Order: sequence, then structure tokens, then C-alpha cells
Amino acid sequence: MRRAQPFATSGGTILNVDMAGEGAPAIFQHGLCGDAAQTDEVFPLETGYRRVTVEARGHGRSAAGNVEQLSISTFCDDIAAYIEQNLERPVVVGGISMGAAIALRLAVKRPDFVKALILARPAWLTASAPDNMAPNAEVGRLLKTLPPDEARQAFLAGPVGMRLAAEAPDNLASLAGFFSRSPLDVTAELLTRISNDGPDVTDDEVGNLALPTLVIGHDRDSIHPLGHAHALAARIAGARFVQITPKTESRPQYVADFRLAVGNFLKEL
Repeated sequence: MRRAQPFATSGGTILNVDMAGEGAPAIFQHGLCGDAAQTDEVFPLETGYRRVTVEARGHGRSAAGNVEQLSISTFCDDIAAYIEQNLERPVVVGGISMGAAIALRLAVKRPDFVKALILARPAWLTASAPDNMAPNAEVGRLLKTLPPDEARQAFLAGPVGMRLAAEAPDNLASLAGFFSRSPLDVTAELLTRISNDGPDVTDDEVGNLALPTLVIGHDRDSIHPLGHAHALAARIAGARFVQITPKTESRPQYVADFRLAVGNFLKEL
């Protein structure tokens, strides 16, 4: 059963912490403009771990606070503060897409907090503003300059929308949903700021990580290139790479594959 509790950041922004299951905590973070429903869908609870998702500022039921502070670094600091105040360290830390970037940064910056790492469908390696995040930034730009319905039509009819319709329809469906995500002003800020951000870690720092790591990827995904997952798995010594079924091909199989990969990894810790 899912349950929630509030967590106040040092600046007073109230975040929602969503959890499910019993046992040792595993911090597992959602992607950009997602929420805890995304992590709840794919996290296996039969492994004796309690999923804990700190919904990032401006996501789910968490307040946005000062939009100028919206960044991967801030989200990471919020999770570090939550761990420090509420959990016995170290813990398993992971996430999907933006959540993977947050987890990677936390493992580099606070290695004493992280005993194992799960990087699912990474959208970043180490550099900021990767090309694959440009469609998200474009949605944010359009939301800032046009009424939402006009912005959506402009995106779908534009070159990026047309390309994604052919190459990665699941990505396109997610992006199209952002035009009706509330509140629109926070959504626009998140999409532009986070798409142009990054984990702010170096290749050497990632290569120096020495902890059990699972990297999950799949093809037919322009926002989360399979090559990113392969590259991170290659850089982290001993990392396990698992390729799963794309959501575009079969969402039920995607969920089953995801749960199996994470479950097998957690059982071996």
C-alpha cells in the first residue's frame, strides 16, 4: 500500500515523499515532469525493500518553491537532506531518466550515502544540455511563448514532433501530455531549466565509482538513448547492464522486464 509524508527542505519548500512496501529503504526517483506513479509502476516490492520516492520540487504533490532554484543539483540536495534526517545510511539509490541523473550525482557527491545504484533509461551522461533533451526544451519554449493549444499544435506539426512520431511514439505521447500539465508556468520552467541542466559530474568521477550498479535501457527511445545506458554501464566498473522491452513495443512487457531487472539486482545485494 502506498503512503505519503511531507518533508520540508531547509528553505521551507514542502515536498511529498511517497513510499510503498516494507523493509530496507530504496530511494527511487521519477523522471522530468513525472511523479511517484512512474516509480511505483516499475519497482518490485517482493524483494524486501521499501520504495521511497521524494517527489522533486514542482512534481507530483511537491511544491515548486522558487523556480530559479529548480535544478538537478537542488533535487539531489533535497534527497541528501531527506536521507540524512530520516534514514540509516548508506541506502540503495536510483531513478528513471532525470531520476537517474539525480542518483548518479548523489553517488558521486555523497558516496557515504549510497550503497548501490540503479540508473534506468538515463537521459544524461555527464554533460549538460544533451541533444536528446532538446525536444523537452522545445516544449518548454513553446509553452512560454504560445497558448497551450497553439503550442501543442506547433510542436506536433514541427520537425521534432514529426520525427518522434516516426521514431519514438512513446516519447511523443509523453511530450504532448506536457501541454496540459498543471501548472503550465511551472511545467515550462521545469522543461527549459532541467533540459539545459545536467548532473554536473565528470567522466573521471563516474569512472571512479566503486559500488554495485544496475543500468537499464531500451531502444526506440530518442529521449533516453540506448547508447547512454551502454556508455554509463561501461564507465562504472562492474556495472550490470540490462536491456528491456521498449514501452512502444509492449508496455506490460516493459513493466515486467523492468521489475525483473531491479528485483534480481536487489536480491543479490
